[in-house]
Amino acid sequence: MDKLTPQKLFDLLHEQLDLHWIAGRHHEHRIIKRNLRLNDQATLVGHLNLVHPNRIQVIGKTEWAHLRQLKKNSRSDMQKQLFSRRTAAIIASDNIQPPAEFIELADQHHTPLLLSSQPSNTLIDAIRFYLSNLLTERTTVHGVFMEVMGNGVLLTGASSIGKSELALELITRGHRLIADDAPIFTCTGPNMLNGSCPPVLKDFMEVRGLGVLNIRAMYGDNAIKQNKYLRLIIHLVNMSLEDQMKMDRLYGSRSTRKILNVDIPEILLPVASGRNLAVMVEAAVRNFILVEHGHNAADEFIQRQSDYMNGKTNGQEK
Repeated sequence: MDKLTPQKLFDLLHEQLDLHWIAGRHHEHRIIKRNLRLNDQATLVGHLNLVHPNRIQVIGKTEWAHLRQLKKNSRSDMQKQLFSRRTAAIIASDNIQPPAEFIELADQHHTPLLLSSQPSNTLIDAIRFYLSNLLTERTTVHGVFMEVMGNGVLLTGASSIGKSELALELITRGHRLIADDAPIFTCTGPNMLNGSCPPVLKDFMEVRGLGVLNIRAMYGDNAIKQNKYLRLIIHLVNMSLEDQMKMDRLYGSRSTRKILNVDIPEILLPVASGRNLAVMVEAAVRNFILVEHGHNAADEFIQRQSDYMNGKTNGQEK
């Protein structure tokens, strides 16, 4: 979603926040902000602030008390700033009815003026929570998203290569399904992608020859995981023996894949007759965990060979 309007905000939150439209209704599709970013939410909504104006200005008891104390000229200047084009909407909290001049100015300047029975802090927190979900970048990636040994692992590969069959075997080995076919990933922080399942696909998996399976009904609640941070991608690929021989025998085929500008480690796993892919995935995840903790088997093996060639055994000269 790339834009937010007062009407959209009202439609989604009017019951929860007891919102009522007072004035400025004819400009309900006024865009609050284009190209929304998660980091902008703090400046999108807040208490009345004319020095660093919010796009949605919330006026609570304290702000109304301050406005009533202003002299006529100061009050007029304040209102000119408040009803400028920088203000996309004004929300009066605590069921405090705006004065008639506010209603007139809201209609005159096409500024949506809303009223809520909720306290101002509750209003701001609720709207910011909504914005945090609205503004989070998200994308759908084709593959099967699993929790394997406590890590979020995305199985990818060409259609019919056997991703669902592999996922099904992993489930029978005690690992958990998050989403089949179309997991949704959201960027929840720097270098953090949270993966989940679209509601319409929740609990289901399609396996060729078996059709659609309800994994929760077949294997129990423990076979399903609601969401997980993506840590590793394992890409399945059909590869000839000749191509397999060209792979690095020490390090395998490892790279990174960028999703929502986050680099995710990716391992290329050849698919061939006789290979137990579930065991291979488990081994890949175990090794990934070791590497994350500073234990790289290939580096250790190279060091051991170097020590041996230099006449050392277990760190000592022969």
